[in-house]
Formats: sequence, C-alpha cells, structure tokens
Amino acid sequence: MLLATLMLLQTVPAATAQDAQAVPTAEVKAIGETQAVASLEDAADDPAIWRNPRDPARSLIVATDKKAGLNVYALSGKLRSTLPAGRVNNVDLRVWGGQVIVAASDRNDKAAAKLALYTLDTRTAALAEIGRFDAGAGEAYGLCMYAPRGGRLHAFVVHKGGTIVQMEILREGGAIKADRVRTMRLATQSEGCVADDRTGTLFVGEEDVGVWRFGANPRDPIAGEKVIAVDGKRLVDDVEGVAIAAEGARGGWLVVSSQGDSAYGVWRLRDMAYAGRFRIAAGKFGATSETDGIEVSTASFGPGLQGGLMLAQDGDNAPAAQNFKLVRWADVRKALGLK
Repeated sequence: MLLATLMLLQTVPAATAQDAQAVPTAEVKAIGETQAVASLEDAADDPAIWRNPRDPARSLIVATDKKAGLNVYALSGKLRSTLPAGRVNNVDLRVWGGQVIVAASDRNDKAAAKLALYTLDTRTAALAEIGRFDAGAGEAYGLCMYAPRGGRLHAFVVHKGGTIVQMEILREGGAIKADRVRTMRLATQSEGCVADDRTGTLFVGEEDVGVWRFGANPRDPIAGEKVIAVDGKRLVDDVEGVAIAAEGARGGWLVVSSQGDSAYGVWRLRDMAYAGRFRIAAGKFGATSETDGIEVSTASFGPGLQGGLMLAQDGDNAPAAQNFKLVRWADVRKALGLK
C-alpha cells in the first residue's frame, strides 16, 4: 500500500523551566508506587493500564524498562512478571477479540523500527510475544494504540526523528500480523502519543515544539494541526507523555508531561482550552521529576480509586532505580477544579 507523507515544518524558541514559575501549579501526592525497575539510570519509561472489569482492584500495570523489557505490576506496585524484550520504549494495550493485546515500540535496531506485539494473560500476569513487525527505517520511540468501536485495531509507532507510522493489526489464518497503512511526519524529535478511540483523534508530542492533533483513521488527511505550543510557562520542553482522561462520549482532558519543570499540563478536549497544571509533590511515596510516560483512566479501580487512576514515570527515585507513581485522578480534578 502506498504510504503518504507530509513534512510539517515548525520552529519554536526554546523555553526554560524558570519561565514556568509564574504560572500557578497545583500539587497532588502519590498514593502508591511500583517496585523499581531492574536497570539503573534512565530506564523506566512508559506505563499502560489493564482494568479488570470484574474486580477493578485486581487490575494490572504494564510498563517498560527500556533497557531490559516489559514489567507487569499489581496496583499495589508489586512486580508480578517480567518479560525480557531488550530495548522497548513505549507501551500501550487494548482488549481485542477476547485477548489483551500489548504493543511496544521496539528500538533494538536503531536503524529499523519495529512494532512488538504481545498477549497478556490477565490471570497469571504473564506476557507472551506474538511477533515483531516492520515499522519503517528509523528508531522506534513513541507508541500508542487505536481501537474505535466496531473498527479495526491499529498502532502508531512514532520514530525519534518525527515520522509517525500507522499500522493495522490483523488476524490471518489464526495468526496475528501488522501492516503499515499510513505515514505522517513531524519536523523534529517526537515521542509521546495517545489516540482517542471515541472520536478518532490522535495526539502526538513533538518534544521541543508542542502537541499535534491528527485524524486517527487510515483515510484521514496526513496533515496535523498544532493544538498546544511549548511556551515555557504552561508547557516546558521536553514534551513527553501524553494521556487522555476521558469523560462521556467525547469530553475529558488531555494530560501532557511538561518534563522541563517536572509538571503536568491539562487541556480540555472539547476546545483545547487550557485547564491548569500540577505537580506530584513529595509525600510518603516521594515526588516525581522529569517524567517520561504517563497514563490516565477515569474508571473506578475499587476502594480509594473510584474516581480513576493516573500513572507517572519518576525520573529520580533515589536511592532506588526509577519507577512509576500512582495518583488518584480525583485528587487532580479537585486540585485543578476540573468540572
């Protein structure tokens, strides 16, 4: 299939963390954390959540140790399983055909991006590899999945250089495969992304520039629209993790990691109006700093988490290695007055 491409050129002056000090920034505290990853230095990167529909308190977190592979945690933070997979950077998951399909951006070969697919056994918390599929020339960095109601399953692999490759995941003769169906381009280093299954919208973070919005369907235009700019106040580069806190049929908020000042910006999805920003401050489980990947679910996860859950990578969990912090989404809503 022909791959369409478009180069989107944008130049934005570099912003500094000092500029962000003038913008009001609320504080919340973590209510839990995962065990630290096995690898030292910059290793933990991106989390995803599988919600157990029968017993939400027994849900699972799948997260990357980008030097070693994938880890699966209980909501208590206890490590349930590990799958050696080498250099996998970002992760996402969807329930598809009765299975939980986990996808990761595979950067074991920096010149040849791959989409790595796995199944998650939700009873044992074990991951099993399906295969690794060609995602074009370049280094795989970001990853997010897209599964519209009644539609097909897709994954977006964001290359470090700004190329965004959309891949369709298919079943053929009992086997699962993935084919490239569309290519978009941003001008500079990009990573974080999230797709809204409800509205068919894809958001991608260009690290020094801002957040871009695309249509998520293969036949949508390949041109994106910049909807949030790095300004050194509300959003301080690098733009890292991007997540959706969904409300109703189309509403909710886009949450973006403002890595340059260890904060998180929030924008209203309906009109991309700025809604506020917050930090995860020091408490029983420590603060977060220089966050890479994030994830948000507004569903209930049982007692104490009825209002939803946010996960955030912690770039400095000293004296231990990096890990992921758990935050009540209800605490964020209250701190920012989100209605």
